[in-house]
Amino acid sequence: MKFVQFGGGNIGRSFIGALFSRAAWEVVFIDVDPLLVSRLNQEQYYTVVIKRDGKADESRSIGPVRAVDGRDIDLVSTEIADADIAATSVGKGALPKVLPVLARGLEKRFKKDPGRPLDIIIAENDRSAPELFRNILTRELGPEYPFSRLVGLVETSIGKMVPLMRKEDLTDDPLRLFAEEYETLILDKRGFKGPLPKIAGLYPVEPIEAYVDRKLFVHNLGHAATAYLGYQKDPKEQFISGALKLEGVEQGVRAAMNEAVDALVLEYPKSYSKQELMDHIEDLLFRFKNSALGDTVHRVGRDLRRKLSREDRLVGAMLLCAKYNVPFSAIAAVYKAGLNFAATDEKGLLFPADAQFQSEGTTDLEKILQNVSGLDSNTVIDKKVIDLLINGRVE
Repeated sequence: MKFVQFGGGNIGRSFIGALFSRAAWEVVFIDVDPLLVSRLNQEQYYTVVIKRDGKADESRSIGPVRAVDGRDIDLVSTEIADADIAATSVGKGALPKVLPVLARGLEKRFKKDPGRPLDIIIAENDRSAPELFRNILTRELGPEYPFSRLVGLVETSIGKMVPLMRKEDLTDDPLRLFAEEYETLILDKRGFKGPLPKIAGLYPVEPIEAYVDRKLFVHNLGHAATAYLGYQKDPKEQFISGALKLEGVEQGVRAAMNEAVDALVLEYPKSYSKQELMDHIEDLLFRFKNSALGDTVHRVGRDLRRKLSREDRLVGAMLLCAKYNVPFSAIAAVYKAGLNFAATDEKGLLFPADAQFQSEGTTDLEKILQNVSGLDSNTVIDKKVIDLLINGRVE
């Protein structure tokens, strides 16, 4: 069985590719980094180091694997033509470049075996990704291609935490990755056109929307809250595990996550109970405190324009709370803390998009709510969020 993974980065290699490789599938990475492609083909194996708080590291050798340069469209399309399952983990910004290449592979596959579907696991942690896949692929393939019959778009909820690798960590082994132990890949049971693969760690669910929103509004929200409230409390604290030890930070994080939980159980009453989500919060906080992982405030909080946008963790959660008249003052406090977030990396540099965000010098909260967070005061639910953030109360 052959698995083709677009994106040989942190999630692609430490999580998705590793699951399929350990299940004895042939794993092929598609990436545009020529050095990464060359190294993977030379070594055929790479190491994932599992980091556990208070315990010795565990090194796992993943392989054999191989890689293909994503710029070689003919070779990539050949790999797709006879793949059993494909996946992407490249980031939303790269998808418009990746999907036309994937379409060329689907065309070649159709010519070779016109009745054979391909399921594509979308490991992008973006609520709008499936729509983007459908729009670009159908446009590229044209109306004659039987898209609904031959392409399975399998949405996921990616919960694994993988820190950024420091330069010194890669000196001895450029392919090495650090990661936490968590290895459950939640995916859309309804998205498959072919049979569900029998692989340890895959957890098919329906509806997937409940778990995508759980990830965004509990996990991602809690992570961002730790970064923003931690930075607000002590800008010198570099690590997520350390931020949670600062006075009042864990309480603020927990309060924000609890508000989101109250809204989620109303939105998805058949998918999980409040107690299940409360247990999930405790598990997440335990994982956030994993100091061995070395996850930084900078990594978790960076990319403000995306994380303060309408569909993302903070504003999206507040809108859901407003929909059900659930209080969301703790989430609002996190949003306001995020506006002043300026944590730097190990070199003392801001994330480039955040440097741009700051250089715009926008301090007018109303303009930020409109232009960055996409809120409209003429909409009832939006107005509730705007009122709380500006006036401290819902009118």
